Order: sequence, then C-alpha cells, then structure tokens
Amino acid sequence: MNAVPAPVQEPSCVLTSSPLPQLRRLVVTVNDGEVVITGRVTSYYMKQLAQEAIRGTLGDRRLLNKVEVCPN
Repeated sequence: MNAVPAPVQEPSCVLTSSPLPQLRRLVVTVNDGEVVITGRVTSYYMKQLAQEAIRGTLGDRRLLNKVEVCPN
C-alpha cells in the first residue's frame, strides 16, 4: 500500500486561516526562493508563532520574518 503525502498548504494561506486575529493581519509574500512575513504584532511570542506556523510550508525556500513587535 502506497502512502500518499499530505498536501502542503500554501504559505500565504497558513496565517489567514489562523484562529489568532493578530496572525491573520500579517502579510505573507512568496518570492524567488523566499517566504517573507511582514506586519505588526504586540509580542515576540506572536512573532514566533507566525514564523513557526509558516515553517512547515517552506520546502526549500528561505523564511524572512520581518514582523515588527509593537507592544502598544
């Protein structure tokens, strides 16, 4: 019996389907060999959550996390 690999979700869809409103507002751009996350969140924890959510969709692309942390 052959195992069928699970389809990999597109990086741009991962955060838009997040249950966390701060992550849904972030922008994900896919360029040549790069996935870039931009926007603002209120904590470094949220920034890290965004990064880890995207990590599984990278394949051989590089991740650039350009999210700004603005506590207020």
